[in-house]
Amino acid sequence: MSEETGRNSGNDGGGTLRWLLTYADMITLLMAFFIMLYSMSILNLNSFKQVAVSIRSGFNGPVDSQKQTGADLDSDVKVEQASSHAENLGVPWPVVKSLRKFVKEENLEQAVRLRVDERGLVISLVTDKVLFNKGQAELSPSARKILDGIGDALKKVPNSVCVEGHTCNLPVSSTKYPSNWELSTARATVVVRYLIEKSGIPADRLSAAGYSDRKPLVQNTDENNRALNRRVDLVVLKTAD
Repeated sequence: MSEETGRNSGNDGGGTLRWLLTYADMITLLMAFFIMLYSMSILNLNSFKQVAVSIRSGFNGPVDSQKQTGADLDSDVKVEQASSHAENLGVPWPVVKSLRKFVKEENLEQAVRLRVDERGLVISLVTDKVLFNKGQAELSPSARKILDGIGDALKKVPNSVCVEGHTCNLPVSSTKYPSNWELSTARATVVVRYLIEKSGIPADRLSAAGYSDRKPLVQNTDENNRALNRRVDLVVLKTAD
């Protein structure tokens, strides 16, 4: 009787051990399974971000984490990604290609930047030593050459163009322009007049606006950033506008 009981006890003990081993194997497999799922979720997140960037590059992406919106058209890849979106919005894509060719031929990559946002095509012109002297609103000789090239491209499309003046957050030290509001508006108006009088763009296609330092591209944390914010934007509005 005692031997049979011992055998039964031994069998129960062996069964219990086998159950624990099976349970441990199952836990290990589950852990490996969830690790695999976690790895896949990270991969999918990165893929999603890449897809999102591609979509935004055609119509909203950015540029800067602060204020700037839109897709910079500084490479052929970005241009191809944005082209279909831009065409659907009525943005004149031949103008983009023409302007990019002009910018490259004249080595103006640091002075002229193109991007697409929800309004249309934005042509950003740096003002410092390019369009205007600091604190002034009289076109420099180099500005005329740049505006001539841009005007030739804009004449080929019927889209309306809004010219926007922007400054940094430094106060203006000029009796002629009491604040950045007057300076930014004056610069936009000067560009509009030049496009009308020299480039022959119809006046009813153009408008001017001054935004002072209210719409910076980047934070005004140093002089390099402030120089980027001192600009004139020519917004080629989408066809619907």
